Amino acid sequence: MPELPEVELARQVLAGALDREIRDVDDHDDWVCRPHAPGDIAGALTGGRLTGAHRRGKTLWCETENRDGRAGPQLGLHLGMAGQLRFGGKSGPPGRARERDEKPEWFRFGITFADGERLQLFDTRRLSRVRLDPDLDALGPDAGEISRRDFAERVGRGRAPLKARLLDQSVVAGIGNLLADETLWQAALGPARPVNELSGDDLAHLHKALRKALRAAIRHGGVHTGEIIGHRRAGDHCPRCGAEMTHGTVGGRSTWWCPKEQS
Repeated sequence: MPELPEVELARQVLAGALDREIRDVDDHDDWVCRPHAPGDIAGALTGGRLTGAHRRGKTLWCETENRDGRAGPQLGLHLGMAGQLRFGGKSGPPGRARERDEKPEWFRFGITFADGERLQLFDTRRLSRVRLDPDLDALGPDAGEISRRDFAERVGRGRAPLKARLLDQSVVAGIGNLLADETLWQAALGPARPVNELSGDDLAHLHKALRKALRAAIRHGGVHTGEIIGHRRAGDHCPRCGAEMTHGTVGGRSTWWCPKEQS
């Protein structure tokens, strides 16, 4: 599933589509656009404009304006496992090879603007989601914006394994499986360590590692570019100390870590 860095890159693509008159909306896919019926989203957006592109964690949404200039509904977008936004020759998340024979049904949602440009949601797996006025209340603060103090208070609460706590979107929004492994390796903290055993210094160091991992992933094109990601496989070794990587399950998720440094 795209993680925060990929979704931020998609938000940047979405920002290029702002402030253009909407001529037509293709909302035919009643699974991706549920609970809306075909035509519902089109009726709400046609003639208006997208006026702001926002992200919290892995969730994207646009502010909209009606044809009469009044504020319209928010347009929520979730990329699911393999969704990709395309606009003006740019795509997000980037770095994916396009299918040689793209099927028309893989374009799940689209907006055509009066200037002829098109914003399209491409998804081979049909796991993305488009809806009006998405509910964001269940999401915690964005992982790229949360302060060190709030991060320590939210992540250090309870007795859950550290990785499971990081993956809880109600605690901090945007951290997925790969980003969690990268961040924990950067911070040299064990994924199964109970959070109530972490010191204030541990949590401050973890917050710093998360910010570093996010900035690098956004700069280089996605979380797959992380320093440890290419070493998450049997027989590979920690690039810092040379210890053979260890694999296990933490919080129900496949996890890789350095047994020497991440005790």
